[in-house]
Amino acid sequence: MESNHTLSAKDLLPAIERALELAAEKTLRLERRWKASDGAPVFTIAGRYTARSWTQWTQGFQYGNALLCFELTGDRDLLTAARRHVVSDMAEHLTHTGVHDHGFNNISTYGQLRRLMLDGRIPANEWELRFYELGLKVSGAVQAARWTGLENGLGYIHSFNGSHSLFIDTIRTLRICCVSHTLGHALQGEQDERISLLGRVLAHAETSARYNLYYGEGRDHYDVPELRGRTVHEAIFNPASGVFRCPSSQQGYSPFTTWTRGLAWGMLGFAELMEFVQSLPETEFAIDALPSKREAFAWLERAARASCDFYIHQASALDGICYWDTGAPQLYRLGEWQTKPADPYNDWEPVDGSAGPIAAQGLIRLGHVLGAAGEAYTQAGLTIAGRLLQEPYLALQPDHEGLLLHSIYHRPNGWDYIPPGAKVPCGESSMWGDYHLLELCLLITRMANSGYYTFFDGWASAEKKGTEDAG
Repeated sequence: MESNHTLSAKDLLPAIERALELAAEKTLRLERRWKASDGAPVFTIAGRYTARSWTQWTQGFQYGNALLCFELTGDRDLLTAARRHVVSDMAEHLTHTGVHDHGFNNISTYGQLRRLMLDGRIPANEWELRFYELGLKVSGAVQAARWTGLENGLGYIHSFNGSHSLFIDTIRTLRICCVSHTLGHALQGEQDERISLLGRVLAHAETSARYNLYYGEGRDHYDVPELRGRTVHEAIFNPASGVFRCPSSQQGYSPFTTWTRGLAWGMLGFAELMEFVQSLPETEFAIDALPSKREAFAWLERAARASCDFYIHQASALDGICYWDTGAPQLYRLGEWQTKPADPYNDWEPVDGSAGPIAAQGLIRLGHVLGAAGEAYTQAGLTIAGRLLQEPYLALQPDHEGLLLHSIYHRPNGWDYIPPGAKVPCGESSMWGDYHLLELCLLITRMANSGYYTFFDGWASAEKKGTEDAG
């Protein structure tokens, strides 16, 4: 991709303001139409949200969109609706033992409400704050209980496919365990064993860094230096012996190509964990089973840099937008696709616009945590954001319920809508794409106003962050 090295966060504010006007209107309209009994909205068909999923992993994004819009616009109707739904509809997601998606659903709702209260955006109320915190504690422990242990202290929170399956997606949901840990919670096991949630976060992240990413070190025949940072959607283990068996993919084209939204999940997940680990005191790591803070930060940085470098140099088109898989079988028909902007209306392979805001936030966060050494990552993230906030990615049509267009859910299964006259899916939105575009808008808005925000700290001025980092 070709980054705009002069673009600043402030330069994007007018485009963000336009996107927020659309987002608030669309979110309220969907709120009035959608019933909880319909399930969770997942993606649009001909511009209208519909429910289709293998789990209800997008419910939190629906209500999270309303909370992000409230935070950025001050529209209290959105806050009122989101609060009501969190109380009435989200409790089952806290104790859902069948998914790895707790961070998606519950940080986006209970976590956002807690952060808004701590930041002074909604009135402080002790019992309400404790309600949100109890939800976050429970959710983190339930997620951590989905555990497949490996040798040498490694292990992972397994996907809904079973105890053999490690998804790269999960790296971004680990933040629920992080928040639960910071609230002083732990998972209670057999014989009252107290299991560190931080320990499980670090073990899962290190396992993902080892087995879901490739570093050009010859792990298999396709692990070559020019493809450093290639990401695999699913790592398969023998849960009885703890032995790694093979790469796999559910939503990508093959185990030896890169499903780009999975790559984006890794970019953002590893970068956020770098920020989280950096924020913790050394005493948090003073448990025999845990790596040192320096060790954990080092392999998180290695994974974040590799995945972000792969996105910039291999996975994205000239404008920073990516097609759904780097090895999509008809991609060659587009010619030198990396040397020109992505074309969501081409006849051969779909663009996945929803990977864009996830990847952009990962790049910006990696750039931020690296400081001056990360400037190229920050500029790449801002460049992608600027592209997504324009047509043909921003849904300007008032009758289209989505905000971010050209999202792809499951290309191999053929779940995505192909409009009349087109040959590949295009022009549709997803709940995760809309949510992550709004989350990206929040981050950039804070940066434009000399601030920053994280899932574990909320609003912090640049001066405060600099003081903390120096300490």
